[in-house]
Parts: sequence; C-alpha cells; structure tokens
Amino acid sequence: MFGIKIFTDWDIPENNITPEEIYLNRRKFLGNVGKLGGNILALSTLSNLLNPKEVFSVNSFSNESISQNENNITDLRDKITSEVLTSSYNNFYEFGTNKSDISFLAKKLPVENWKIKIEGLVHEPRILDVDKIIQAMPLEQRVYRLRCVETWSAIIPWSGFPLRELIKMSSPLSTARYIKFKTFIDPNIAPGQKNRFWEPWPYVESLSMSEAMHNLAFVAVGMYGHQLNPQNGAPIRLVVPWKYGFKSIKSIDVIEFVKDRPNTFWQTVSPLEYDFWANVEPDVPYAKWDQRFEVLLGKTKKEKTMLYNGYAAQVAKLYS
Repeated sequence: MFGIKIFTDWDIPENNITPEEIYLNRRKFLGNVGKLGGNILALSTLSNLLNPKEVFSVNSFSNESISQNENNITDLRDKITSEVLTSSYNNFYEFGTNKSDISFLAKKLPVENWKIKIEGLVHEPRILDVDKIIQAMPLEQRVYRLRCVETWSAIIPWSGFPLRELIKMSSPLSTARYIKFKTFIDPNIAPGQKNRFWEPWPYVESLSMSEAMHNLAFVAVGMYGHQLNPQNGAPIRLVVPWKYGFKSIKSIDVIEFVKDRPNTFWQTVSPLEYDFWANVEPDVPYAKWDQRFEVLLGKTKKEKTMLYNGYAAQVAKLYS
C-alpha cells in the first residue's frame, strides 16, 4: 500500500487495531504511490490530498525523533477503525452535546478560504491561509490511536504534517513557553455556542513548547484519504495521540504563543476534573471516568488502557 515500508516504534500492533469497513474503498487515494521508500505519504497540495496525482513515499523522520523498530512489523492497511464510526460518533461541543447530531449540524461550518491568525510572542503577527500552509508542507499520512477521556477509543489514518513545521513557519520568540490554540466562535452557525452562551467560548487548548515540538504532535488536514469532515475538525486540527482527545482541538482559528501557561476550556469549566496536561495515564482517575480500561469503537470488550495511549516510549521523557 505504501511501497517499501519502514516501520517506526509507534506503529500499532495488528491485534490492537479495530477492523474497518470503509478504508478499502478509498484505495484510489494511494493509486500513484511511488517507490522512494518509507511509510509516509508526501503530498504537495490539498487537491493532491483529495485526488493525488503525484503521491510518493519518503521517510521524513529523523533518527533522533522516531527510530525504526524491526520487532514491530505490522501491516496497518486493512486494520483501522471504520470511517462510518469515526464520522458519526463525535464530540464537537460548539455544535451540541449529542454525538449523533454533530455530523449534520457541523455541515454549516464554512471551511473554504479558512485562515489562521498567528499572534502573541512572534517576530511578526500574521494571518496564514490554510491552503497556502498545505502547499508549503510535505504532507504525510500517519495512523494514530485516539483515546477519549470518556473511555472510548479509535484508530484513525490522518493526513497532515508535524506541528513543529507550523511552529517554524510562525517564527515564535525564544520567550514563548506555551502554544495556545483557539477554535472559531460563531453562535449563528454553532448552536452549542448559542445555547450554552455562559461557557468560555471560544474553545481553547494549549501545549507546552516541548510537547508541541515533539515529532508525534501532528496537524491534520485530511483523514481516510480525503479532506477532513466538518465534524472531525475541518479544515485543520491538532492531533496529539498520547493525550486525551479533547486536547486535539478542532477547526483551529487562532494560534498564540505565550510565556505563561494559559487556562484551557475544560480547565475553566471544571478545574477540579480537568488538568492542563491531560496525558493518558490509566492509573490516574480522570474527570468522572475510570481510565484503566477503554472500548474501541465498534467493539464491546474492554481493553486495558496503555500508558500515554501506547506512546510512552516516545514521550515519557517529556515528563521525567
């Protein structure tokens, strides 16, 4: 599927992956896979993301960030969570609290000509056009675990680029210690913002700069071989696979570099239940849910939650 495959130490063992139903129908996304080696798809534009004309494989990971692991050789191409499930079971509180309604309500979100404001401790505040960001990035495909604090999980193929590349483009000052993300605010299209007007909109999330610069921190602009669905965070979202899903903010509107650790949305709403770091640590009770076990979408059997959602080997050193 990806040409010559180089396996990384965060690849997901086959017996841990949810069977899928839709992904095989999207093989045309990979129709022009080249033979340059590696398991990362490099795409030049958003149009190539949707209908790739020149897709090829490269290994863009440096040896110091993600190493090859020959003991974890797994073919993931037929073993990911069904898009039917991941597109119809969503948390996106701007559009409401009923997961089954989000996919319909989020269609009102206008994602064309989307722009991101770069603010705070940067050499030059600016407004970036998302299409131009995508054109400037060597897009990759990564299959990541997603773990919700509500104890359900999924395995999703994302298309995008490392967050650190966007940080470099933003040119922050050396005094920036945290990166703060905000999503859009528009109560006219987002009934959750109108119906729960007392909540601290817009939705805000944040990472430390060391977390944001880690190679696993990812900016997604596509999934399952096509552009992001509105309910999944179109047109551009964060994916931080070792943290609970609410840290992976959707539909990013503003990126601000700051010195002091900011309060996030859920910290403000419920400070005793949501901490800033929100790392997946199964032995730590979190909010109102027991985090020791999880259930993959489409399954009924509980499975043990893995430390840092299975990425401890890569990120534990950030917290030592």
